[in-house]
Amino acid sequence: MLLDRERGWSVSFAGCGFLGVYHIGAATCLQERAPHVIRDARHIYGASAGALAGAVLVGGDVLALAKEARKRNLGPLHPSFNVIKIIRDGLMRNLPENTHQLSSGRLCISLTRVSDGKNALISNFNSKEEVVQALICSSFVPIYCGLIPPSFRGVRYVDGGISDNLPHYESKNTITVSPFAGECDICPKGNSANFHEMNVTNTSIQLSLGNLYRLTQALFPPEPKVLGEICEQGYSDALKFLKENALQEACKEQNGFCAQFSKLFPMRVISYLMLPYTLPVESAYSVALRLVNWFPDMPADVRWMQEQLCRIAGTVYSQAKSKLFCISRDLVSSLLHSSLSNWKEKRRKRLFKMF
Repeated sequence: MLLDRERGWSVSFAGCGFLGVYHIGAATCLQERAPHVIRDARHIYGASAGALAGAVLVGGDVLALAKEARKRNLGPLHPSFNVIKIIRDGLMRNLPENTHQLSSGRLCISLTRVSDGKNALISNFNSKEEVVQALICSSFVPIYCGLIPPSFRGVRYVDGGISDNLPHYESKNTITVSPFAGECDICPKGNSANFHEMNVTNTSIQLSLGNLYRLTQALFPPEPKVLGEICEQGYSDALKFLKENALQEACKEQNGFCAQFSKLFPMRVISYLMLPYTLPVESAYSVALRLVNWFPDMPADVRWMQEQLCRIAGTVYSQAKSKLFCISRDLVSSLLHSSLSNWKEKRRKRLFKMF
């Protein structure tokens, strides 16, 4: 792909969950080996983890998120793992205070509107909090991240990958990045002889066991060593696109004595055996902490839930009323038809007796 300086170009990062470390490698390569590709890009598009990579371009928060999930025996399914809080804290800590000025008109975040399921690309921001909130909305996977979707400027949104996982994929001037083997400019090359591909919310994905394995890694983070390999894969694939050098290790295990001691097999067994006793306490603490954090947003969320329940009840009532009307109409019509038939039969018999 040749970059057209007259028409300009853009970079689009696909949504991919914990595989966002792939974007770390790809973005690092682009910054180190061809900084003008990112610096001079007109727009940087992203959905979910791709939006996080687009916002920080080094994806440190995605890597920290995966490591945080790995700390728990049940991984991201552990009740104390609050993915939204981790994302928010990481973004507020690492993004510059003027990030809204740097992002406006350039960073385009893919969101899915809850009310109609349509896609929305947000590219103008008035504050750092708005950038963070848009990124949280784009990363919110329903049920996996929670039951009540977050809002941006009063509108409820969820994961942008549901409606458009790779914004502006069809544009010839967009460099597309995805950790799934397919037709993107920067992506793993499939080793399978299967050339069948499918388009999932604007993302071309090859039907292969490799991609199926990557999908499980997107939802359940692998070990840091594997995360490092995925990161290097992103760098290597970007390097093939740019034809330059390789990446050094991006993910390392902790080497402290306590960290190594806690990973010994007996300690892991003990931790799992203690799980029935520790899990209820951790769950109770986690629920209490979430309630405290939820308290400021509780009135708006409760009001939204009431509106949704009223809307659902109204829809059910309307459909039930319509069905009852149809049943009543058919019943009345049937009774009238039966009465008319009986009347005609009696009239025919009377006329027959007269003659």
